[in-house]
Amino acid sequence: MKTLILHTGGTIGMVAAADGYRPTPGFPARLRAALAARDGKRLPDVDIVELPPIDSADLRPGHWPTIARALLDRWDDYTGFVILHGTDTMAWSASALSFMLRGTDKPVILTGAQIPLGEAGSDALANVDGALHFTAVDPVPEVAIHFGGRLLRGNRSRKLAATEFAAFDSPNDLPLAEAGGPAQRDRILSPGEKCFVVPEFDDQAVAVLTLHPGIAARTVDAVTANPRVRGLILQTYGVGNAPQGDRELMAALERAAARGIVLVNTSQCLIGGVSQETYATGAALARIGVVAAGDMTLEAAFAKLHCLLASENDAAKVRQGLSQCWCGEKS
Repeated sequence: MKTLILHTGGTIGMVAAADGYRPTPGFPARLRAALAARDGKRLPDVDIVELPPIDSADLRPGHWPTIARALLDRWDDYTGFVILHGTDTMAWSASALSFMLRGTDKPVILTGAQIPLGEAGSDALANVDGALHFTAVDPVPEVAIHFGGRLLRGNRSRKLAATEFAAFDSPNDLPLAEAGGPAQRDRILSPGEKCFVVPEFDDQAVAVLTLHPGIAARTVDAVTANPRVRGLILQTYGVGNAPQGDRELMAALERAAARGIVLVNTSQCLIGGVSQETYATGAALARIGVVAAGDMTLEAAFAKLHCLLASENDAAKVRQGLSQCWCGEKS
């Protein structure tokens, strides 16, 4: 069994510079040396490949196919894959990869670090060791995140802590493995039929708008004025509520829907999800064609909408795809 470690960038491989930590090429040699130097642990059978490293804050949807193709070009040569990625957008990439690699029968585990490899107190090796464990020793054939000792479904994960080692959680789903324990087999998806699709993404195809008290209709108009915007994710209150009493705001959303922009309703709350039929304020959105995301995370809804829009021109089919559960992204 051989694992590919794919380094895409992020804190784990950064080094200190005059203006702060920066991505630096040459990380594979440093990682291999660190893995080999661990006390009492055998060096796993791995290859390490490095893509041009970037700070994950610079990551765009256009980078997702580069990562996916790097895996698929080597898919038949390895039994599992570890992706080293910056933490800021790790949950976004994990969600996108889960949708591009539907039906995976091999582990694809993302991890990284809050403190760079080689720095005092770094969490890098512990996270990499855990990711390698779930690719080779106790393999989990899903796109997942291993971080802070836990294994989480990738498209259910969110970064909730800026600096703590336990930075990620899946608020509406149980971990696939907890506290360094074995994988919980009853929580793992069956691979199913492979549906590997790696489209070309338009970075500007999806916009996100967080509702707040007093939000103006012209804000909606401004966001949707960009002709490249084909999908708009609303972050609403509670179970999917919006200010239906603001007729101008509702009219702006209706205008966007009439132009073929796919509107998706996600909740600002971490726990729970959208149920538009609960209150009249949510039902008003349903009447203009807004799709309820259920308990999908923002990251998952964003990535899934991007995948659908990159593959489908019919807005009705995009809305239908959003309503389906593809790979455990919602209850």
